[in-house]
Amino acid sequence: MSSVMATLQSAVSHKAAHQAATLSNISRRTIVSVATDRRAELGTTRSMDYFPHLFPIHCKPRTSGAEKRSLKGSSPVRREFHSAHRSLYRQPNPANQHAIASATQQTSKDVRPRGSQIISEGNLIKPETIQPGVNKTFNRFDMAGTATIVTGGSQGLGLAMAEGLAEAGSKVYCIDRGDQPSQHFKVASERLLPYDGGQLHYRQADITDTKALDNAIADIAAEHQRLDGVIAAAGIMKVSPALEYDVEDARKMLDVNSTSAARQMMKYKTQGSICLVASMSGLIANKGLISPVYNASKAAVIQLARSLSMEWGRGGGEEGVDGIRVNCLSPGHIVTPMVRKNLEEIPGVRETWESENMMGRISEPEEFKGAGLFLLSKASSFMTGNNLVIDGGHTAW
Repeated sequence: MSSVMATLQSAVSHKAAHQAATLSNISRRTIVSVATDRRAELGTTRSMDYFPHLFPIHCKPRTSGAEKRSLKGSSPVRREFHSAHRSLYRQPNPANQHAIASATQQTSKDVRPRGSQIISEGNLIKPETIQPGVNKTFNRFDMAGTATIVTGGSQGLGLAMAEGLAEAGSKVYCIDRGDQPSQHFKVASERLLPYDGGQLHYRQADITDTKALDNAIADIAAEHQRLDGVIAAAGIMKVSPALEYDVEDARKMLDVNSTSAARQMMKYKTQGSICLVASMSGLIANKGLISPVYNASKAAVIQLARSLSMEWGRGGGEEGVDGIRVNCLSPGHIVTPMVRKNLEEIPGVRETWESENMMGRISEPEEFKGAGLFLLSKASSFMTGNNLVIDGGHTAW
């Protein structure tokens, strides 16, 4: 009986070892296959450029059968060309070395898996962290080393766009009037991963208090000796007939303070970008929602962006300042905490709004992450004085 048990244990152990080896081989083949498929996209040449820790140091790229056949009867000139071409394979792309070193240091216990990651033995490697050449498209969206501000960034649309900037590598400061950040802000901060490179910080200030906002922005700019971008997402909405508005309510809605941000950009000679969050309500009147002053305030924001882009586009006349870009983002209806309150209080409004756009639904704040990143990054470097409308086709009808 003991010999039988020993045999069974040996068989089980052998089977487990075989399964582990098979899984390891599958994992390696999967990684190499994915890396090969992404070779052209990310600007590298061989799989070992992506995952040097998976290859022995003596590994050399081998000439494929097709290359051998083409060389066999080729002319000396063609053979010389192939030789020069293959020599490019022998050195990994220098632009990737720092990113590869950083990525391979991450262990599975340090990070949480994401759908965009390639999973290898004991490591989670994010392809986006491997930097291609300086001319590659995604470098235009890189916000590493930048300092940015989002007003109204404690929750809703402002927080979603702030998170997008942080995921692209920026140090983002969310300014809002609450003494403490919201629970949504805390959750978003915890969602950031170490290799994202960015950070979310909270600063308390009332944006309707010009002096307090000026001081908050000046402190942030002084800390980093730069200010690269601002998203003015703080907003107030009041549903009320025009004749029932008082002057103070109207003034609060029309207040948009972007001059303090521009002043700091000029002070530190930063080629910055400002995004003023307007609304499609600045272009149309919303069915089922009586809010004339709100609509007028958003139309004013759109025109303000055009005027400021003209004034600050060449540095506002300041010597040595490259210029500041100013654009608007005009979302359609979004389910933010502010809008959700209106949906609950006014029967039938949600159904009306959903039926008025081509996609038959209301958007979520997270759907505007990319737009905020685009407007503040170098990806939009030749865009200023414009209004980016993202409304599910609402205003196209």
